[in-house]
Amino acid sequence: METMNTEEFNQKLKNSAGKAGKIALIAIIAAIALILLGGSFYTIREEEQAVVCTFGVPKAVTQPGLHFKIPVVQTVKKVNTTIQGFAIGYSNDVEQNYNGAEGADSGLMITSDYNFIQIDFYAEYRITDPVKALYNSQDPELILANLAQNCIRTTIGSYGVDAVLTTGKNEIQSNIKEMILTKLEKLDIGIQLVNIRIQDAEPPTTEVIDAFKSVETAKQGKETALNNANKYRNERLPEAEAEADKIVQDAEAEKEARINEAKGQVARFNEMYNEYVKYPTITKQRMFYETMEDVLPGLKVVIEGAGGNEIRQILPLDSLASPEDALNAVSEEDEEEN
Repeated sequence: METMNTEEFNQKLKNSAGKAGKIALIAIIAAIALILLGGSFYTIREEEQAVVCTFGVPKAVTQPGLHFKIPVVQTVKKVNTTIQGFAIGYSNDVEQNYNGAEGADSGLMITSDYNFIQIDFYAEYRITDPVKALYNSQDPELILANLAQNCIRTTIGSYGVDAVLTTGKNEIQSNIKEMILTKLEKLDIGIQLVNIRIQDAEPPTTEVIDAFKSVETAKQGKETALNNANKYRNERLPEAEAEADKIVQDAEAEKEARINEAKGQVARFNEMYNEYVKYPTITKQRMFYETMEDVLPGLKVVIEGAGGNEIRQILPLDSLASPEDALNAVSEEDEEEN
């Protein structure tokens, strides 16, 4: 009886163990299913794009939101597509800095006139093709940084130090950007340069810095003097032009007046000549009398007596038109003699 109970117990024990194993297996399968199911979904944010790789074949997913992938078969890599940046030539605790193999001296460059200059740049870029950025190169950002270093040195080496420090910055930035874009297009690594600009440019030593500051001050003084001169010219030029116009107008008026006067004299002469042709004797006499009328009022005629005696007779000819004035003039002459 006891033997039967032991067999039954063992049988029940085996049945219980089988049920527990099945339950454990089901739990394991369920856990694996949950893990796989949980890893089958992924989310893409607005500033991201994803690359889904199926059996080694990548495909870009650009639509933001929740997406599904086949577990085990598909893998997902996310790429930031916003504008990012890095510094070239100086250290920055916040932004990534690419100094290349030269370390902290990557900003020290030489110009076309053999002057050393410390120049710092900041480059902005973004990923335009996530598939190419992930699979066409190992580190596209590092490639861009090294490419920018090369283009910067090539461009700076073709400009003089004055242009780099003062007037040529915009042109230098434009040439560097164009050169980088051309080379990136040939490399085709899915990254695009947005902008590159000069952060700072200065000579490497204090003495040279002071010298360039003096030059810059002199240039500013020159510009100020030129601006003041142009201002003075702009103020005085209209006045001078107005005065010149007035002189020309006065000269034209004088010219017209003299021409008209000459024409009048010619007309009077022609009229007198016509009268002379008709009546030469009368015209001569009239001209003689008219001339005497103009000349004699300003003269005094003294007639001495014969033999040089002291008795003199003064003919008052001051005014031929008034006999009373003539008599008064004779009286005054007699009083003076007495």
